[in-house]
Amino acid sequence: MNTNCETCPVHNLDNLVKLGVDMDGFDYVVALAGNPNTGKSTIFNNLTGLRQHTGNWPGKTVSRAEGGFKFSDNKFKLVDLPGTYSLLSTSTDEEVARNFILFGQPDVTIIVVDSTKLERNLNLVLQILEITDRAVLSLNLIDEAERKKIKINVRELSKQLGIPVVPTAARTKVGMEELLKYVHQVATGEYICKPHRIESYSKKMNNTIKELSNELKNVFPDLTNERWVALRLLEGDQTIIDSVRNGEVGNISVGSSNLISEAQL
Repeated sequence: MNTNCETCPVHNLDNLVKLGVDMDGFDYVVALAGNPNTGKSTIFNNLTGLRQHTGNWPGKTVSRAEGGFKFSDNKFKLVDLPGTYSLLSTSTDEEVARNFILFGQPDVTIIVVDSTKLERNLNLVLQILEITDRAVLSLNLIDEAERKKIKINVRELSKQLGIPVVPTAARTKVGMEELLKYVHQVATGEYICKPHRIESYSKKMNNTIKELSNELKNVFPDLTNERWVALRLLEGDQTIIDSVRNGEVGNISVGSSNLISEAQL
């Protein structure tokens, strides 16, 4: 797969197969993420209609739904991730959601938030943007926010996050067409996201993160979220440590034992 081509899919097909996702007949894979009770399932139903099926994640008791939709002559596979408040991998749901975004490398991640509880929901948004730079924010329940006199500067929010932001009201299908438009633009490379990344660390910590990120990039040239991986290594995240050891994090089979021993201080 030519990852240098802006119009080529960026998903990791081998890892998608391991995650139980069949991409036969589809051009792009889209992940659907968000906190519980944000209307995520309604958006999933709106986009996929009857073209969906349910099952479990491989090796997990966590259920999942998959569906498909077509837009501008491209076929998209939509995978509904478990509703979570974070991606810290402290629960099975969090682990499933995080690993799909990290290892499956979806071409786009739709992040659904509750417009009436935006500040609370932004925690997950920022965590996802540490992993992927291809995302679209669905500012859902915008009708409820307007009813509560909550005003959101959509253009400024998009600027601050570095990704497209679409006001939606899934129950009445408001904003669905615009959401599809931006998903298509991000998937095909027409819209280049420049997501916000948290930089609030000490100078010494930032230098350590930078050094480890550079080493990760040398070992895994195609890795696009080396800074996030570096942070997880420094925190001793065993799942990420194992994925670097076996090359899965970059889909490259290389020896990286030195990298791990240096990261595990």
